[in-house]
This record gives sequence, C-alpha cells and structure tokens, in this order.
Amino acid sequence: MASAPAPHMLTRASHRAPEPHGLRFVGDLTLAPARVHEFCGLSRRTLAMIAAGRTEGSVMWIAPSWTLGGPHPEGFMPFVDPGRVVFVAPKRAEDLLWCMEEVLRSGIVTATVADLPDPPSLTAVRRLHLAAETGAAASGAPPLGILLTPEGAAQGVESRWALSPRHHGQTALSWRLERLRARTAPPASWAVSPGKGGLVAETAA
Repeated sequence: MASAPAPHMLTRASHRAPEPHGLRFVGDLTLAPARVHEFCGLSRRTLAMIAAGRTEGSVMWIAPSWTLGGPHPEGFMPFVDPGRVVFVAPKRAEDLLWCMEEVLRSGIVTATVADLPDPPSLTAVRRLHLAAETGAAASGAPPLGILLTPEGAAQGVESRWALSPRHHGQTALSWRLERLRARTAPPASWAVSPGKGGLVAETAA
C-alpha cells in the first residue's frame, strides 16, 4: 500500500486550501488566503502595508540586511500598526525565502512579506504555497504570503499586482493599481484613493 506523500514534498496534485473567501485588501478586491501573491511597481511596499493592515495579529517583514533605506516604522502608520510588525533582516540572500517558508509553515503569523532583490524560482514559489497551506492546517488561520519584486516576474504565484503613485500635489494621495495576473480573474486596473472607511478602488480606463 503506497504511503501518502510527506507534507513538505512537491507533487502534481492541487494543494489549494479549502478557504472559500479571500482577504479584502483594497475596496472589494481580494487575495486568496493560504497562497503567495506578488506585488511589484514603485509603490509595492505601500501595497504590502495596505494588505497587511487588513489582517489581524502579527506581520513578519523580511528584507535584506544590505539594502539601504529599509522599512521605517513611521512609514507603516497610515496603513498598519507598526507595533504589529516584526522586522527580520537576513544577511544572506538564500535566507530570505528560507525565513518566509518557515514562518508560513508555522501558521503563527497572519501575513508574511519578503522584499526580494530578484524574483524567486518556480520551485521556491511552490514550496512557499505548500508552507502556507501547512500553516493554515496547523493553525486554522490561513496565512498570507506576499513577495515584493522590482519587475513582477515570479512564476507560479497566485496573483500579481502592481501599484504606482498617481498623487496630486503634496496632500492628495492616489495610486494606480493593476491586477497583472490571477488564476481566477482577468487583468484589470483601478484608481485607488482614500475614502470613508478606507481605500476606494474605481475602475480605471
């Protein structure tokens, strides 16, 4: 009798978590839970803060120790309480994804962000999906995985989003949000701006 594959092994079978609802992060737009999504564009870190702010509990923010101008707690305040964010700064490039995989697998953190200098491999992304699903099964709370990449070229991600600034003057905040790829939705774009109760997304031309 063949034994079932170990949880950490990659297979061709679907490992999608049986969670019917997504996380609403901008207006009515959602992110599938227990999956890994990619954010790119000039304002990708802002988008990650916005998404993290829609979750509950702790947020793990992983960024290279050698990067100048890393995340500053004051920059998080408009979007997410910086007291919820745990900052991790690995000294080796290979430890960025290792840290993310371990955190997702633990299931104790609701959102994990990895700020990457280059897109990960397809195998690495698959491992992250499996880790998120393992964490969801262990904790009952599907963790959200977010990859930040400069160009948006990661393979195998659940969805890919780009956020670019479209501010007017020094006080009127506005962005252009693009859904570049998603397994269950077509590409689209929105104009995003602050509104009553949070950010508002209006379909852009």
